[in-house]
Amino acid sequence: MNILEVEHVGFQADNRQILNDINFTVADQEVVTISGPSGSGKSTLVRIIATLQSRTAGEITYNGKSIDSYDPIEYRREVSYCFQQPTLFGDTVRDNLKFPYDIRNQAFDEQHAQNALQSVDLAANYLDKQITELSGGERQRVALLRNVMFPPRILILDEVTAGLDETNKHIVHQMMQRFNQDDKITMLIITHDQEEMDSAKRLITIENGQLKGDENRE
Repeated sequence: MNILEVEHVGFQADNRQILNDINFTVADQEVVTISGPSGSGKSTLVRIIATLQSRTAGEITYNGKSIDSYDPIEYRREVSYCFQQPTLFGDTVRDNLKFPYDIRNQAFDEQHAQNALQSVDLAANYLDKQITELSGGERQRVALLRNVMFPPRILILDEVTAGLDETNKHIVHQMMQRFNQDDKITMLIITHDQEEMDSAKRLITIENGQLKGDENRE
């Protein structure tokens, strides 16, 4: 079953065609890697899928309905976008992992948050650690955990391993695998990383705003 269908999607800004006639489908629980040169339009594409930007042509269907028919807040709970540069807010890790509970008017599950931290090699007492004391890799792990405290149906990761050292990159890769296999999350992964492209189960290539390749390697 396809959870996402992208049909003839285009995007134009300032009389410049950024995306042109993009077509592909994504099956439920599939992992799709999207790559291409800088400026090719791949980040624009996933921002459109995440409804952070509006397409100027075509249709996108999520779970059988146009994305335009969903309440934006409800949609973004199910189709979650994680930025390349981790953006944390408040003062502590707790502030960030508590946020998904706050917006749902639910009591914070501290044990769940501590277990989540430990699952990514961060001690339970990191919950009250100042975000200014976190390394870049630790910030990225916390940002990713914030996105999955309530697992979305689709998780979009926009170059989340860029700039990480090998240790942190390995931890993030393990997180991504667990999100897909254990939490049954469908994943769209934007990357320039050659290792990630080489290991991709399915690789979509965007060049000059057009879909140049869609290779299923399974």
